Amino acid sequence: MRKPLTRLGTAAAGLSLALCTGAGAAAAAAPLARPGPRPAEAARPVRPGGDPIAEANAERPAEAALPVPAGVTPATEPGAGRAAGTALPVPAGDAAAEAGAEVVARRAAVTGLGFGPCPAVENLPDPVRCATLRVPLDYARPTGPQISLTVSRVPATGAHGAARQGALVHNPGGPGASGMYFPLLADAPGWERIAAAYDLVGYAPRGVGRSAPLSCQDPATRDRGPTQVPIEPSPSYKRQRVEAARAYARGCARRAGSALAHYTTLDNVRDLHVLRAALGEERLNFMGGSYGTYLGAVYATLHPGRVRRMVLDSAVDPDPRRVWYRNNLDQARAFERRWYDFRAWAARHHDAYGLGSTPAAVRASYERVRDAVARTPAGGSVGTGELRAAYLQAAYYDDVWPERAAALAAFLRGDPGPLTAQAAPDPAAAADAENTTAVYTAVLCNDAPWPGDWETWDRDNTELARTAPFETWSNAFLNLPCAYWPVRARQRPVDVGSGPGGLPRTLIVAAERDGATPYPGALELQRRLGAGAALVTERGAGSHGVFGGRNGCVDRHVERYLLTGATPGWRVTCAPHPEPAPVSLDDGAARARRALLPPVV
Repeated sequence: MRKPLTRLGTAAAGLSLALCTGAGAAAAAAPLARPGPRPAEAARPVRPGGDPIAEANAERPAEAALPVPAGVTPATEPGAGRAAGTALPVPAGDAAAEAGAEVVARRAAVTGLGFGPCPAVENLPDPVRCATLRVPLDYARPTGPQISLTVSRVPATGAHGAARQGALVHNPGGPGASGMYFPLLADAPGWERIAAAYDLVGYAPRGVGRSAPLSCQDPATRDRGPTQVPIEPSPSYKRQRVEAARAYARGCARRAGSALAHYTTLDNVRDLHVLRAALGEERLNFMGGSYGTYLGAVYATLHPGRVRRMVLDSAVDPDPRRVWYRNNLDQARAFERRWYDFRAWAARHHDAYGLGSTPAAVRASYERVRDAVARTPAGGSVGTGELRAAYLQAAYYDDVWPERAAALAAFLRGDPGPLTAQAAPDPAAAADAENTTAVYTAVLCNDAPWPGDWETWDRDNTELARTAPFETWSNAFLNLPCAYWPVRARQRPVDVGSGPGGLPRTLIVAAERDGATPYPGALELQRRLGAGAALVTERGAGSHGVFGGRNGCVDRHVERYLLTGATPGWRVTCAPHPEPAPVSLDDGAARARRALLPPVV
């Protein structure tokens, strides 16, 4: 997925962040320079019918030892260094890491957090305050190398005599997105009662922003456009992308060094556990979007007694068999449906845009634009790669539909300006985009086994692209570095919901036609979290990120749950939010609000 809209914009427009699959991080659809899934370099092929976990954890060739990256404080304990010529480290056993997390959490509960004015680089105004949380790079070595995570907070307002209920921590998804701007919602419409009762707490997860930032390539080397990608990749193009994926995986290893193995969901859960303790909270109040729902679900499974309230918006399918390779295949199918929804909407407004009166006719108009920018890039910077990335946003958020339709109409009438404004790469965002993609890739590749042979990827995506051509190959190439990932062993995904003891009462919200996190994932998450999990479904809608201003019915259920703990019932539905109205070119549709997502898985 992608990154937040604007610093306040995404927050105020609804807390959606896309799961970092091929979709979000793919803003630059460069054939070779665009980061792809992070393959597992020495992984063995996964045979049809074989055990992917056992095979992916098979012995791999040793890699050279790598330097400690910036942002990691060297260990003070003896023997912390690694000799040259050893393999990248295998993460320590879960039991040791979990024990280490408990040690660190107890320590954090005593030391707390020292909040003060936010550094200027955060661009967070008063009354938001910032702090740093020190956590170990490797929880199995709690006194080993340490990293700092940035945290932001605005205290509960107590308006109208509201009693404080604790800190509400937000993770916007990705993985790779920062939640540092979450406290700005305290002044947003519709948040008054929540902000009165809760401190709003955001943070940048490990690797993100200034939290021991992870990088896999020099942002200056990222392709600035235009990029041209084929509709159907040829064998030679596929070979280029395989080599690019291998190079990207090597770049992650070279730049991150021995830290690379410690960017995982389990490490994110441990960081969240320590953050809860440092905030002085016995139990966690949490709101997660997209990938953040998986993070929250794993936390609830491992620490059920430490959860007070948990809102999971736009749910990732937590089935270990789908994390993450199959989830990405499912996402491409769902994006195809959502791409159809945009075209159907544009067709209903043919009088406004002139793109055609059927979804097929609108697709033909899009393809005319695609053919044109393949010959002559719009504004000198928008090729077919940039075009696809811009229109992928229409599969995330319907609030961009008017501006996207207007840009196509303007281009076909001879004005490439709106399309260029919406789709051209932003050099100022290159470093953030590279960081987001690096974290996305590292977490997904470390989290679970991936097929280690190109033949499996080629077979599965060739078949899928026959019915879902819009995003299939882009998604596959984004994630392909996971086939060549240099970390020796992958984690085994947590069996969400299988832990001992009762799981806490939680609230899941989902849109029925969400492309980034397909709706069956919400049903699976509810099934796994059990009788205490309620599901609110926005019928017939598909914008990613349901809570936070789009749908009053959904918002009322979430607010009631956060303030009282009451859920609306096992499964309830809300009518869809209104579709966007068409906006004529004369009304400046191309300057409408734009939604930029974080990476989605």
